[in-house]
Amino acid sequence: MPSIRRPALAAAALTAALALTATACGPSDDEAAGSNKPSAAASQKGDEGLELPKNLPSSLKDLEKWKNGAWKNWDKEQWLREARDFVNPIIKDHWKPDTMKEARPSDKTLATQGAPGTAPGASGDQGVTDPEPQPVQAKSVAVPYHNNAAPVGKVFFDSPEGHMVCSATVVKDPAHPGKSNMVWTAGHCVHAGKKGGWYRNIAFVPSYNDKGLPGAQVNSAPVQDVAPYGVWWADWAQTSSQWIAQGAETGGAGAPYDFSVLHVKPEAGSGKSLEETVGNALTVDFNAPQVKSIQSMGAWGYPAAAPFDGQKMYDCIDRPSRLTIESSQPTMYRIGCTMTGGSSGGGWFAKGPDGKVVLVSNTSIGPANSTWLAGPHLGPEAQGVYNAISQKFAKR
Repeated sequence: MPSIRRPALAAAALTAALALTATACGPSDDEAAGSNKPSAAASQKGDEGLELPKNLPSSLKDLEKWKNGAWKNWDKEQWLREARDFVNPIIKDHWKPDTMKEARPSDKTLATQGAPGTAPGASGDQGVTDPEPQPVQAKSVAVPYHNNAAPVGKVFFDSPEGHMVCSATVVKDPAHPGKSNMVWTAGHCVHAGKKGGWYRNIAFVPSYNDKGLPGAQVNSAPVQDVAPYGVWWADWAQTSSQWIAQGAETGGAGAPYDFSVLHVKPEAGSGKSLEETVGNALTVDFNAPQVKSIQSMGAWGYPAAAPFDGQKMYDCIDRPSRLTIESSQPTMYRIGCTMTGGSSGGGWFAKGPDGKVVLVSNTSIGPANSTWLAGPHLGPEAQGVYNAISQKFAKR
């Protein structure tokens, strides 16, 4: 049995900060479609709420074929050509309880290469790799999730391999205080890296499976139990140029830049923002202190690879250490954790200078035996991605 290190006071503080901070109200079935404006690329609109961007690939312009399942017929070479542009039209009812349940973890990045040792003469965090941490057993989050981890949810998307899933977090938008529609996840949950392009049908479901129902019951559960606040489609996504240029199935040199921000809108809703709907959003800290100054850090997510099934939310809380992939690149955070594939993209939280819990990283890579997780240190590149998304929708 691996040793379990879970600082009780720190864990309580982190968990409390994820609870609702406002009265959250999910969309009702009879409410009209949300009033969020479409992205700049959207100019055409088909029936049943399907929005077609101007740059929709020619092979997908046949609306009837698309609605009747053309999205399933992936040609990898064609996808690699077309996926240079972000294209993500809403397909109503594409993500239903059964398709959500069957989505598989995308985390081939969770079988990473061994890390190098500490760089000679390294000071601070740069270039340092600490001894591998002891595993921390993932702990199930108390239900209902919207009361205990309101900003956390799952990202669903389609790749050439089928329905895929990651984890994600609602974050604040400086351009829309209290009314954010921004979601933080991993770069490899939206873009395949240097050998691929943007994934398709990317959507976020906050408080997925809110009551923590067993997997066998999810297919037949009412949709309000599986997606209590609805399905939110990404109308824009952005990741780092480093991930696009260097990202690989095992993380590769792009791992320290493996982060992404989504801007989302509801498939159907009252016009309220995501933050208003779920009742909470976290501040992103782009200037977190060195590892030695952080007493406790927690990772939240929905692990989906064995022994987990992706239907329940878990967390791991540990004192972070350092992991260096390449000495010239930023050092990553690392914590002991037994969460598996599917947890990628899930937020890492710590107490900020003012004592409030903030998002400081996201799950990116880990070993094949699932004893630890590593996530990027969010610096200028991450802040640039975040600011670009905020500014793009600042006047909408």
